[in-house]
Formats: sequence, structure tokens, C-alpha cells
Amino acid sequence: LEGCDDIEIERGLGKCLLFNSGMSAITSSLSAVLRAGDHVILPLTVYGGTHEFIQEFCLHWGIEATYVDAAGPNGPQNYKDAFQPNTKVVYTETPANPTMRLTDLAGVAKIVTEHYGAAVDTPGTDPHDRKRPYIMVDGTFATPYHQRVLDIPGIDVSIHSATKYLGGHSDILAGSVTSRSEPFLHGASKVQKLITVPLNPMDSFLLARGLRTLDVRMQRHGENALKVAKMLEEHPMVASVFYPGLDSHPDRYLADDIFGSGRDEDSEDDEVTQTYGGMISFITVGEDEEALRRARNVCERLEVINLAVSLGGVESLCEHPASMTHGMIPRAQRQAGGLHDGLIRISVGLERAKDLVGDLKNALDLCDEDGCDF
Repeated sequence: LEGCDDIEIERGLGKCLLFNSGMSAITSSLSAVLRAGDHVILPLTVYGGTHEFIQEFCLHWGIEATYVDAAGPNGPQNYKDAFQPNTKVVYTETPANPTMRLTDLAGVAKIVTEHYGAAVDTPGTDPHDRKRPYIMVDGTFATPYHQRVLDIPGIDVSIHSATKYLGGHSDILAGSVTSRSEPFLHGASKVQKLITVPLNPMDSFLLARGLRTLDVRMQRHGENALKVAKMLEEHPMVASVFYPGLDSHPDRYLADDIFGSGRDEDSEDDEVTQTYGGMISFITVGEDEEALRRARNVCERLEVINLAVSLGGVESLCEHPASMTHGMIPRAQRQAGGLHDGLIRISVGLERAKDLVGDLKNALDLCDEDGCDF
């Protein structure tokens, strides 16, 4: 998926492990490194399943966790401020789910290296013995089409929920973990063998099928999403829109570097149209309860876009994170990370952009009319 075709042999070729779900990939990566007495740093708005694994399992195993604001220009410094002598994992998620905030991965890698030194991965050693924390990146929203994180010096592990864009057709559960670190890969494969599960043959076949069309799908996702985002930005019932392709996005300065749009280093600038992925989040106008009511009404009144928690398939989906994917995260922590009660997440699919824009506009126009079940 990434790092496996690197011609810079001195950096080492990456290897990929496939799992039976994205959460298997995440939990296997963390379990390969963390032990009782260790410390992990994560973003405030980390995916709800990751947060639940940390809170319901890792903390009970004697592992400490610190949550930081990982987005924007202060993100790297916020990670640095959380460093402890027992820190073993610096976990990032960019673009963030569901706020679409971006993390400066090069900046994070730089401050980790400055503080702990360069990574030393000696084959045959225990991954827990390494002094420098492993930097792990959940890049599910961007995919390797846009963001090849192992090309960034200092990044150790790339994680994807392949259920989403990599599979692309909403018909498999899969996860991937890619790394150049032999000790880490050995540890993760041991967890996979004893606790989690490798991807089965049929789903492996379907994942390979999905990867064949990843570039053309991601391009259409991005083209549609920009049109939807521009409509949302102009609608009077929308307070804020978070899409990296909009000039109003708080991390817009990072977006062009993160979203590579399938370009190689030698690609011509006009060879591929710049896009910014298919994920959008927006907040309905109003204070807490009013915004929440309007967000629920919008989700229920959509007809072309389906209400569901997944993403990355050919069909468009919406969800209300505060009551669905991130409902297990305490409200105060959600809001500290920018996850407002009135926030809606849209996974923009491959339908006609005109149909998607019209569907959302109609739902927003009617969002003050109650009567929908949620």
C-alpha cells in the first residue's frame, strides 16, 4: 500500500499486514508495543473505537494515556508537551475523524526525533525495547492516493481501515498495517496470530479488486466533495464547514502537501486535478440543543444520501458523530476537540454532484421542521 515499492533501499522496504477489520489493525499495532507502565499520546478527537480500546482495555492493563489537540500549527508542540520518559507510542489521525482537522506529521516526527533521537530498529529485538516512541498514523480518510505517510522521515507505522476507501464498495471488513520496522512487524504479526485475525482469502480478493480503481474513485470523490462543500458554506443554516479544499479550513496551509492526488514526484502540475478527499463535516447553526435538533432533522430528511456510520464507498453516507461513532467519548472531550453536538459528517460518494447538492440543500431548508424519528 505504501513504502512497499520504495526504491530508496537504504530506508528499507515496507511490509504490510492485512487484518479482518480496521479495529483489528489498530489494536494489533498498539498491542505490539504497549506494556503495563507505558504511556501513549493520542489526539482529542481520535476515532471512537480507538478511544474505547484505550479507555476500556489499555488503562485497565496499566497503560497511561494523554489526549492532546493534534491539529494545526500547535499540534507538534502539544505532542511534545505530553512527552514522558515512558512514552512508547505517539498516535496520530489525519485527517481527523470527523472534524477533518489536519496534523503536521513532518513536524511531529521532527519533535519526536529531537527529543528521543533517531529510530534504531534492530532485527530480532522486542519492539518494546526501542527507546524512541513509535509514531503511528491512521490515514484512513486520505488513503495512500493522497497521503503516503511512510515517505515522511520518522513516521513508523501506517494504519488504514481498508473497509472504507481501499475496499471502496462497502462489502468487506479489512484493515492494513504497513511499516519498515522489522521488530514492530514481528510484534504485530504475533498479535495477529494469537489474538486478532488475518484477512480471509475472499475479502483479500475483494480488497485487491477495490485497489485497482482507487485512483479514479478518489478523484471523483474529491471533485464531488468540493461542489458539496461550497454549497454548504453558502447555506444560511450551516454555521461552519470543515473541508481541506476550502480556503476557510483552519489547516488549509497544510492541505496541498497532504493531499497528493496520486501524483509522483516527477508528475506534471497539470497532469492530475488537485482534490482533497471525499469527507466533509459541517455544523448546523444554533446553540447546543437547537443545533442538535437541526442536525438530527437534516440526517433524517436526506433521501439520496443514506444515514449510516461507515464511509468511503461508492454511495454517499451521512452520520451524526455525537450520537453515533463518537457517542462513547465524553461530551467535554468531544467538544474540546471541536466535535460539536450539531456536527454532521458526510462521506461523499460517486453519484452526480448535482443530486447530492440538491439533497443536502433540501434537508437543510427543512431542518427546522420537526417530526423525524432519529
